[in-house]
Amino acid sequence: MQHFHILEPDQTIRQEALEKIDNLNKPKGSLGILENIALKLCLIQQTLSPSLHYPCHLLLGADHGIEREGVSASPREVTWQQMINFTRGGGFVDVMCRQHNFELKIVDMGVDYDLSDFHTIINYKIAHGTANFLQQEAMTLQQWNECIERGCQLVDQCIAKGSTIISIGEMGIGNTSPSSIWMSLFGNMPLDICIGAGSGLNSAGIQHKLKVLTKSVQKFLTKFPDIAETLSNTPQGKCPNYTFKQTEQILYYFSGFEMAAAIGAMLRAAERHVTILIDGFIMTACILGASKLYPNVLHYAIFGHCGDESGHQKMLNLLHAQPLLQLGLRLGEGTGALCAFPIVDSACRMINEMNNFENAKITKYF
Repeated sequence: MQHFHILEPDQTIRQEALEKIDNLNKPKGSLGILENIALKLCLIQQTLSPSLHYPCHLLLGADHGIEREGVSASPREVTWQQMINFTRGGGFVDVMCRQHNFELKIVDMGVDYDLSDFHTIINYKIAHGTANFLQQEAMTLQQWNECIERGCQLVDQCIAKGSTIISIGEMGIGNTSPSSIWMSLFGNMPLDICIGAGSGLNSAGIQHKLKVLTKSVQKFLTKFPDIAETLSNTPQGKCPNYTFKQTEQILYYFSGFEMAAAIGAMLRAAERHVTILIDGFIMTACILGASKLYPNVLHYAIFGHCGDESGHQKMLNLLHAQPLLQLGLRLGEGTGALCAFPIVDSACRMINEMNNFENAKITKYF
């Protein structure tokens, strides 16, 4: 894996930014989370006048070998069918991108279908879906590295157009399964509280999913006894202190191609001081994985919402993240992040456009 140089944003301007926010013509702290967001944007961009220029949304699609084990209520073909639907503007992600003026990049990272005739889909296909991680690693280390590089390229393309904020979404039937496993292994949490209904499993389906994923994790830990030892030696309630190599092994063994590319995109965005809007359960799992490789990536993330997938709130708690919205969403595609964008926009407008006490000739009473 390529090396990323991700630093905590320089704090030199923090006090000046706080003073600017506090001197806006409002009671101190009265705009709550908007003030926190504005400060974060200032620190990320290293300016007292941050901008949300040329927002981009990366919609990454791929299929998962574990889907063959019946862990999803939706059939595999829904991945490619929805990808085509997105090209025609028919998905909710299309609606949100039009509403908030995001450039939508639809990317085939590994869909099990030939989408080459659809020229608005970027062809970054690694393979026709990952391998079944119940039987073997989902992808090779080489494929993992290729996905990371593709994610970086996508972000670089956005930045070349002037983008200062990106959001990332996914389309991949079965991708709540690797997300649940990552949550369990990185959070040292029982797998059963990390697993939910996904796209609509009933209680019997959830139990079957738990059985399949439990067996998959057991096989993985048998193959990597050093990871098993680290996990078993970690006290309950504490996150395991895996090495970089162990973290990477956990990630690529279970990952989807779209999830690996998302991690690459998040790491590159942080490296280049671009704000990252985080979507639901799957993208939160990706930023969790990214943060286990490079903890400073979290300084560049804004969490859009808490979704309706079982375990999402617990995963947000692992990251000490405060989501902006809670709307009962579980669609994916990055739609929750896009729904949250106007709140980030309001914070940016607040610090740039509000008058201050002195200019407005209002008595400052604190």
